[in-house]
Amino acid sequence: MLKEEWLEKGFIDEPVLPGVDLKNEIRRLCEQKNAVVLAHYYTRSEIQDVAHFVGDSLALAQQAAKTSADVIVMCGVHFMAETNKILCPGKKVLLPDLNAGCSLADSCPADELAKYKQEHPDYKVVAYVNTSAAVKTLTDVVVTSSNAREVIESFPKDEKIIFAPDRNLGNYLNAVTGRSMMLWNGCCHVHEEFSVEKIVELKNRYPDAKVLAHPECKSGVLALADYVGSTAAILKFAQNDDTARFIVATESGILHEMQKRCPQKEFIPVPPLTGACACNECAYMRLNTLEKLYNCLRYEWPCVELDEDTCLKARRSIDRMLEISENMQK
Repeated sequence: MLKEEWLEKGFIDEPVLPGVDLKNEIRRLCEQKNAVVLAHYYTRSEIQDVAHFVGDSLALAQQAAKTSADVIVMCGVHFMAETNKILCPGKKVLLPDLNAGCSLADSCPADELAKYKQEHPDYKVVAYVNTSAAVKTLTDVVVTSSNAREVIESFPKDEKIIFAPDRNLGNYLNAVTGRSMMLWNGCCHVHEEFSVEKIVELKNRYPDAKVLAHPECKSGVLALADYVGSTAAILKFAQNDDTARFIVATESGILHEMQKRCPQKEFIPVPPLTGACACNECAYMRLNTLEKLYNCLRYEWPCVELDEDTCLKARRSIDRMLEISENMQK
C-alpha cells in the first residue's frame, strides 16, 4: 500500500500473515526499537495485556514524562498521543489509528475557546486533559478526573474560572468544591449515555451491589452512585471495598483490569440509554487493535507531530498539573 493511501485512511491496514503471533511480534519490535506501549483502561483487553503500562489519563501522562524509550506508542485516543508529544517532543510518538478521536475534545474547538477567553479576560481557564494541544495552549492548568478537585481547590475561593469542556465533570466539581465556575457545554458521548432508569433496574435486581460512577456522568447517575471517582480511583475502590458485587458506570474497558485484580468479585456494566448492547463502549478506543499496533510498530507510522511553539505553550499547563499532583502525593 502506498503511503498516500495510509495517510488517507489514518492507519496501516496491511494484512498480517496467518500464523503470526502478534503479541510476541509486538514485544520483539518494542525491544528492537526501544519502544514502549502505553494503553488506556478503555482499550480492548488484548491491547491492555500486551502494553507495558496501562493507566488513566494522569498516569499515562506521568509515565510518558519519565520514559527512557525512543518510541512511545499510545494505544488510546488522539489527545493522549498529543499529550505524550508535548511532554516528549524529542521522541517519536505513534498512534495506531489517527481516527481515534474524542467526542469531548471535539466539543471544544480552540478558536471558539480563544474567543470566549477574550470575552472573559479576568477568568482563569482550567481545561480537562480531554482536549486538543491547541486548547491546552490557551489553558492555565490542565486537569484529569483523578486530580480535578485538588487542582480547583488550589485556586483562591474567589478565583473566576472557566472550566472546559465537560459540563458534567464541571457540575460535579462545582457541587463538591462550592465553586461557581463557568462551564463549557461539552460532554463525553459514552458517559452521557448512561441510563438512570437502567441503573435503578440493576440496583433492584442486585440490592447488595454498590454503584461506581465516573464524574463525567450526568448528575442523575452520580446521585445514584455509592462512589464517584476517576477510572483509577474506581479501580482502587473496588479492590479495597468488602463488597462482592459492583455496578459500574464508566466505559466498559475498565472491567478487564477490575476482573484481573479482583477475580472473586462481580462487575456489572451499566448499559447505554439505547441499543441492544449490555455495556457502553467508546468506539474511538476500540479502533486500537493488535493488527494496527503491530503495523504501527513495523512502519513507525502513524506519527503524531506538533510544532515546537505549540509544545512549549501547551506544556506549561500540563507541567502545572503534574506539579500539583506531585505535591498532593507528598
